[in-house]
Amino acid sequence: MPLPWRPELRSPLSDAEVRDAERELGVVFPGEYREYLLRRNGEGRVNRLRRGAAGWGWEGDSRTDLALLGTDFPHPDSYRDDEDRLDAREPQREDFADEDAYGTAWQRWDDECGVLQDRKTAGAVHIQGKGCGFATLLVLTGPHRGEMWFDARATCDLILPMRLGREPVSFAQWFARGCETLGVW
Repeated sequence: MPLPWRPELRSPLSDAEVRDAERELGVVFPGEYREYLLRRNGEGRVNRLRRGAAGWGWEGDSRTDLALLGTDFPHPDSYRDDEDRLDAREPQREDFADEDAYGTAWQRWDDECGVLQDRKTAGAVHIQGKGCGFATLLVLTGPHRGEMWFDARATCDLILPMRLGREPVSFAQWFARGCETLGVW
């Protein structure tokens, strides 16, 4: 057992462990992230990939929906219409004869909102928590595979790509720059 004042040593994963995680999670990690797992895993402020009692997952990450990892990461433009349709269907109190019927309708609507919110980060892992509901995402699937995005929904309801100039930021670029949010817009 490590001493309480010493951080636990974080060893890299073996190739067999990385393949096992990929198989279980239903993804193939982008090359730069795979190399990181084989050489560093959990160094710095990056959530460590590890196998726990429930299987493979990221230490410190309770927001990634593991069931949606194999689904392509959606560009924000792809769900704006869904948001608008859902917003337009929000139950209004004055449309219901009693409070219970309104409460039931509103709860069903809110559950639909939660499903849409989960879909917004499908195919991405919350690789680093930034506090107060903010997170850095690494996209694992789809056309944006290997790119870093910033989940700023806590204040502006947006998920934004990280950029260096006009180019997407890769995991290696992000890590080399100290795991900071880069050129978000």
